[in-house]
Order: sequence, then structure tokens, then C-alpha cells
Amino acid sequence: MMKALALILTLLALPAVVFADAVDEFLLSQMQRHQIPGISLAICRDGQVVRAMGYGLANVELDVPAKPETVFQTGSVGKQFTAMAVMMLVDEGKLGLDDPISKFFPDAPVTWKGITVRHLLTHTSGIKDWEGKTDIDYRKDYTEDELVQVAMTLPPDFAPGTQWSYSNTGYVLLGILVHKISGKFYGDFLTERVFAPLGMVSTRVISESDIVKNRAAGYTMEKGKLQNQEWVSPSLNTTADGSLYTTTLDLAKWDAALGSRRFLKPESYEAMWSPVQLRDDTSFPYGFAWFLDVQRHEPAIQHSGSWQGFKAAIVRYPGRKLSVIVLANLAEAEPMRLATTVAGLVESDLAWPDTHANVVDPDPVRTTRLREVLQSWAKGEPSPAMAKGLRSTNAGTAREKAGREDLQQQLATAKGFTFLAEDNVFGNGVERRGEKISRVVFYFMPGERDRRYRFFLNDKGEVADFSSEQVDAG
Repeated sequence: MMKALALILTLLALPAVVFADAVDEFLLSQMQRHQIPGISLAICRDGQVVRAMGYGLANVELDVPAKPETVFQTGSVGKQFTAMAVMMLVDEGKLGLDDPISKFFPDAPVTWKGITVRHLLTHTSGIKDWEGKTDIDYRKDYTEDELVQVAMTLPPDFAPGTQWSYSNTGYVLLGILVHKISGKFYGDFLTERVFAPLGMVSTRVISESDIVKNRAAGYTMEKGKLQNQEWVSPSLNTTADGSLYTTTLDLAKWDAALGSRRFLKPESYEAMWSPVQLRDDTSFPYGFAWFLDVQRHEPAIQHSGSWQGFKAAIVRYPGRKLSVIVLANLAEAEPMRLATTVAGLVESDLAWPDTHANVVDPDPVRTTRLREVLQSWAKGEPSPAMAKGLRSTNAGTAREKAGREDLQQQLATAKGFTFLAEDNVFGNGVERRGEKISRVVFYFMPGERDRRYRFFLNDKGEVADFSSEQVDAG
């Protein structure tokens, strides 16, 4: 009887062992291919960690292995904690989402008129994402008042609520706002109200001077050679746009708290995970410090981060009660791609289409039309095949301009544009830029950098949105 029970338990454990082996093999191969020094991974199911591993080195110079306990920088993954602090104050009635920020910054310029707290949370304020060397000096220490003064001098990119454009500046202002209202530095507020209650013992604001146990070193590649991260002034390493230390184990505790809807009212979570509505009745798939996506047929809530030789990603699949967290210590690493691929190894129906698959294109005319959409977007021109939201998107920011120029380069070096797969998501609640999505179509574009494209189509076949990511086609 005992032998039979042992055999049954062994057979039940086999799927977990198989996916664990596949995950290990995938991550180790990616680390070797892209020269990533170290990675820390956590896979969570229903609020519990089912897989936590470290791979490679946390510190190359000292030959220190990466572990689940290794402390990495979060980059912009830290924004979701800033958003949580703001929403706690909203729930307590100390702050309103539609409060004008001039209420808290009395010297605000006229260009800030109409900007609300909600606009800052959703990157729709129009406040420029400040750039190093031209707008702000990352080697200089600033007080909070000085950072506000820098932000006030930046010319607006667009009128509040009319476009979406990522703005670290906006989240720096949110951290200062938390300080103004609570009387506590935002990092101390989070420690007291979030980190300590959840037992996130390794999560804190960055400090180069403090002794931080298990701290990893950050790296970048320069002409194929591994280098240490560049130095940033201490004060600019404490701002609320993403200046936290954390571990995958701590982020797993955070994930469990989100899954149980701890800390906030249900309507606050609903607001946090809903696409932001723009003035023209379109939308953008971003809530409060969370991107809203779909992987194959499954809705996903996610965010990535990049800072000082570190990359981070957390991807949550609420319908599956599955989350994947990846932290890496290389500026050129792609943890979001790693995390979503790992999810596909855990649950096969989440796997991305195989770029090597020889699939018959069911609609070559559509393929031609979609490639023309990319060409129009790269030139900054509208296309009849675009739905309203995509057609009217033109924030004019440096980040958007760089994206269009990058797409031009991709198209110029492309060696093909091949259909991969098509997902029918009609009725799944998938939305892009104010359009209900019926189909998601996948293509592969080999070139200098092999990329996989996704096109989100409404029921008219118009392109509501598209996305791309680099892939290892081999």
C-alpha cells in the first residue's frame, strides 16, 4: 500500500518536475546566449511560491551566486508601490484622484493647469519624461523642492488627458506628494504600511552607503565586454519612479497581497487595473503603474523595470492565479520576455507561437495590409487600416519618436514578414485603445534583430494596436 501511494505521489509530481527542468534549461540557455550574469526567479500559484531559484552570479567580481534571496534593484517595477501609497491616501480621504496637482504644488506653472493626480498615475499628464544631461543631471544631488522646480521648467508634451506617454517625472512628483500629505518620506511610508506588514524584509529604498545583505551588482555590456553600472547620485537613487531594492521572494509576498486584495478598497483595485480613458473616448492599456495585456487568450497585468544595470519584470495572470517574477543584473537583459516565456512553459496554452513553425497564411491580403500599417506608423502617418485610437496617437515625445525610428530601421533590414498564429479573443474582454478586440494576429519579422509582432484587431479588422519584442529565432 505504501509503495503504491509513493508511486502515485511521484507521478503527480512529474509535471512540476518537467516544467521546472524546462524552465531551468530555458533560463540557463538565455543567460549564456545574452551573457546575463545572474537571474532570480519566482513562480507563484494562488499566492504560494511553487518555484524559487537563482541562476548565475549576483556579483561577478566576488563570484557570489544568485539566489532567491539576492537583492536586486526594481527599476520601474517600483512604481506600483508608489501607486499603492497614493491609493492608500485616496482610500483614507486625504487625497482625490481628480484633485488638481496645483492644490499641492502652489507654485505650479500655468502649463500644469488641469493636471490631476490620476493623470500622474496613468502617464497622461503631458509632463515631460525628463532626460539625463539635458533636463536633469544624474550625478547631482537634489532636494525634493529642487526636483519639483526642475519638473516645473519642462515644456509640456501635450494637454492633460489627450495622449499617453511614459513619464518618470510624474512618478517622482507622486512620491513627493505622498510626503506632503502623509508627512513621511514615501519610502518610510511604504516600509511602515506595506513592506513591514507583508514581511518584505529585504525591500527598501536604495542606499549605496548602507550595508545591504545579499545585494547584487548591476552590469552593462560595452562592445561585448561586461562593465559595472554607472554611478548615480544618492538623492536620485531614492525617488518614487523606481528606486527600490527587493528580492523575488519579497515580490512573491507582494503578489499574494495583490491576489487577496489587501490594503485597498475593491473599487480602488478596479481603478488600478483598468485602462486609462483619454479625452477622445479612446483609451490606453495602462492603469496605475500596471500595463494591461493579454497573452494568447489570457488577460495579464504586468510591469517591467530598468535602472543602473538591473532589469525586472512581474507578470500576473489573475484568471490562472499564476504569477512569474524575474530579476536580472544586466541592463541588456529582457526579463519581460523571459517571464512570459516561462509562463508558457508552466502552462502550454500560454506559450508564444513558434517562430520556426511553417504555417500557411490564411489571409495574405491582410498580411500586406498589416505590414503597411507598420510602415505608416514608422513614418508618423495615419493609415485607413488603423482604428481611431491608434490613428490619433501622436504624443510627439522623444520616446515615441525613438520608437518610430527604431521601427523604420527594422523595416529597412527586414528579411520577411511571416504569419505565425491567430487567436480568436472575441468576448474575452480584451480592449485596446478604446476598441473591443476580436483577434490577435502574430507575425515574425527576421532581420538585424529578429522580432515577433502582435496585431490587435477589432471586429472590422482594423488595427487597434500592435506590439513587438525581440526574439531568439536561432
